Amino acid sequence: MGADIPRFVRLKCSVKRYGWGKAGKESGVARLYANNSGEEINGDEPYAEFWIGTHESGPSYAVLPVEANGEFQNGGLENGCKRGFCDLVSLKDYIEQNPSVLGDKVLKKWGPNLPFLFKVLSVAKALSIQAHPDKDLAAILHKQQPGVYKDDNHKPEMALALTEFKALCGFVGLEECKDVLQTVPEIIEVVGTASADQVLRISKEDGEEKLKEVLQSLFTKLMSAGKGVISEVVFKLISRLNIKQEVRELTDKEELVLRLEKQYPRDIGVIAAFLLNYVKLNSGEAIYLGANEPHAYIHGECLECMATSDNVVRAGLTQKDLDVQTLCSMLTYKQGFPEILRGVPSSPYIVKYVPPFDEFEVDQCILPQETSTAFPAVPGPSVFLVVAGDGTMRMGSSEELVAKGDVLFTPANTEINVETTSGLRLYRAGVNSSFFE
Repeated sequence: MGADIPRFVRLKCSVKRYGWGKAGKESGVARLYANNSGEEINGDEPYAEFWIGTHESGPSYAVLPVEANGEFQNGGLENGCKRGFCDLVSLKDYIEQNPSVLGDKVLKKWGPNLPFLFKVLSVAKALSIQAHPDKDLAAILHKQQPGVYKDDNHKPEMALALTEFKALCGFVGLEECKDVLQTVPEIIEVVGTASADQVLRISKEDGEEKLKEVLQSLFTKLMSAGKGVISEVVFKLISRLNIKQEVRELTDKEELVLRLEKQYPRDIGVIAAFLLNYVKLNSGEAIYLGANEPHAYIHGECLECMATSDNVVRAGLTQKDLDVQTLCSMLTYKQGFPEILRGVPSSPYIVKYVPPFDEFEVDQCILPQETSTAFPAVPGPSVFLVVAGDGTMRMGSSEELVAKGDVLFTPANTEINVETTSGLRLYRAGVNSSFFE
């Protein structure tokens, strides 16, 4: 296979049907997956995540033309498997058999594996309050509980909004935290006045470590409270907010809390939401999250790119297993509103999103009718996802017609030209440009 590597490699990708996903044709994930796989959409079923990558929990498969007389049947790539001209090989196996597609520097750093995982999310119902461990903790958790923590890698990530996208992300700043304690008496009922007073009396002049210590104590007491206590206090909270709602005096955060409680009745995450930043992204805006930062995606559709990992530590807004002790001990307890990335134009039609992580970056390409653009050659591999429209992609003498739902893997050190007559919207994920500097 190695001598005759197809220049473009089409990918058949995995779907995740988690309960929080949008159902049927309302889900952007469902529509992409249907186009990518040829499967019919089940109208009642949730379609939550569309995975592009090599992680064993949701692998992608390379569509490779069958060799005949030592040569590839070119028709296989263009026509998928409809006429029996191709084999499906896991992308991981394909890369292991053809490691040069990664480029020398990527291969040396991460071995014969794609260092990033690219997803599309369709969120109807809030995901759990969660964080992802750093590499050291991931190795420990994977060794201790391999059935829960599937790998030993860290999982920094970036979410790029495709529609309006709402999330909880990181702890609110100190002054807002004090305001929460003064206006949400139910929190003090859980943690006690002594713990609340510690926060109310502290100032930035006390130093970062002291701030972290006090916030960690408050958050840990809140998240560790017994189910009976939480159930009673959430009931009081919701009753109070319902009275406020009758006179239309609710804040955005209070409205969110009411929605969360309907999704996860009497859950600790309903109260914890007050301590986290409520972020609303417009299409084309992004946030990034390092290891050990708390977050919960609330509603909307987004692209998500991350290091290749599926490790999640959960502590609220879920029926899944919780690991409150691990979550509360691992968090950084940084405070303040997260940075919103709006991308940097790299050409008239391409905007680049570069988070502070080596493993990945994302390009957004929106081509109007009768236009073209080029993605310069980069020293690492790329995957391209078409989310709307159709067009033609070229790499040297290789050419592919592409449309919504198509996913293409391209090797390192190759320039990609794209053109469209009717309009085209696609995204590229690749290794962070700064890694090659």
